[in-house]
Amino acid sequence: MRVVFMGTPCFAAAILENLAQQHEVAAVYTRPDAVRGRGRRLEASPVKASAERLGLPVRTPRSLRDEAVQRELAAFEPDVVCVAAYGAILPKEVLDLPRFGCLNVHASLLPRWRGAAPVERAILAGDEETGVCVMRMEEGLDTGAYCVCRTTSVAGKSADDLTEELADLGSHALLTALVRVERGADVWTEQDERRATYAEKVAKGELDLSPEAPARVLERRVRASSAAHPSRAVVAGRGLTVLSASEAEGDARALAEGLAPGGVRFVGKRLLLGTAEGALEVLSCKPDGKQAMDAKAFAAGVHGIKDGNLTWEEPCV
Repeated sequence: MRVVFMGTPCFAAAILENLAQQHEVAAVYTRPDAVRGRGRRLEASPVKASAERLGLPVRTPRSLRDEAVQRELAAFEPDVVCVAAYGAILPKEVLDLPRFGCLNVHASLLPRWRGAAPVERAILAGDEETGVCVMRMEEGLDTGAYCVCRTTSVAGKSADDLTEELADLGSHALLTALVRVERGADVWTEQDERRATYAEKVAKGELDLSPEAPARVLERRVRASSAAHPSRAVVAGRGLTVLSASEAEGDARALAEGLAPGGVRFVGKRLLLGTAEGALEVLSCKPDGKQAMDAKAFAAGVHGIKDGNLTWEEPCV
């Protein structure tokens, strides 16, 4: 099929790579270059980088509502428009353009977690499973019927790991959907509005750690975190980003016995933070101004951490 692809982040780039091996990608649309990273320099999106490497035409309009942009899109004569985390609204004029419509690869089991941050919200909510759905796009926010879904377990996975897995599942689901659509064998399931939930964007500081929350909640925050939305805390007066952590269980739970909320304990080479319910074991972290390190290396640089008199707290925003 002749396809126009629209997407922006790594999730979408992985899908584009597989799509381009099976179909004719006439053009790739992505968000304009933006300031990213610590260097605060203009950088291309992951999708743009992939498209250029594949030798595909790239367009970066600020809006798809512009008539000139719509005329150019129509000139590519796509059979279908495939979308994955594009980051911009597709107006009705675009939705109605291709003969097979616009198909969106959405990283959730619709109608659960419509919206911008489905992976993070699934982790934060403690969902046991999530997945991807290939949805027929309409003017509502992720409200269209779907024809192919794939599921996977959420347990123990970070947002980055889960996103990578869902991108792989999503690329294969999209290829399956395209075969069915082209053959006229597609069967669409309407979403149950009564079961709909919305995945709002992760707010600044939302994933920071606080002793007032249970350990299981803090573990989810760490797993849902990323470079864009880190899980931060102040431990023994030192600001740091917690890269990996787990709710203390088994031996770690025994070592944390009696640890009060806000308390810090380093014992048996394990760094434990007291919470409102249970203890959080920090596995790796990145202290401000330093490289990432394991908990043992961090504890080695904190004087008096073994005496149990140190505390931790949520950082001030």
